[in-house]
Amino acid sequence: MRAKCGNRVNGRGIALVEYALAMPLLLMILAVSLDFGKAMRTAGAVSAAARAGAAWASMSAANASSAGGIQSAAVTAAPDVSGLTVTSVQSCQCPGGAAVNCSGSCAGNMLMYVQVNAQAATTSFFSYSALGFNGTTSAQAKMRVQ
Repeated sequence: MRAKCGNRVNGRGIALVEYALAMPLLLMILAVSLDFGKAMRTAGAVSAAARAGAAWASMSAANASSAGGIQSAAVTAAPDVSGLTVTSVQSCQCPGGAAVNCSGSCAGNMLMYVQVNAQAATTSFFSYSALGFNGTTSAQAKMRVQ
């Protein structure tokens, strides 16, 4: 005579319960990983845009004063980032390090710098308000104008 194995049916039920408990956690880990990857990709692109704008502006004083040219160089460097905003600020220093107005003069060659700030919104699958992430990614680059 064969003995019945009653645990086999219960084992299948336990596996189903374990699957039902584990799957939402695994899906949440997947979604958070996708959000993090998307945010890192956007951050890299925004940073590259700020550097490209600063590099273009640093080629000449005329480029440093062209906000449209800086914007164009930055947007070209990050074509897949929507809603990219780019601003730039010029600053000047005398050789000793004293800040002066760029239309002023120095006893020596005036050093002109341009700072480019780039910012874009990062969309996510979930809201992470408890973590302090507001969905905005920003970067800045500062270079000396040649």
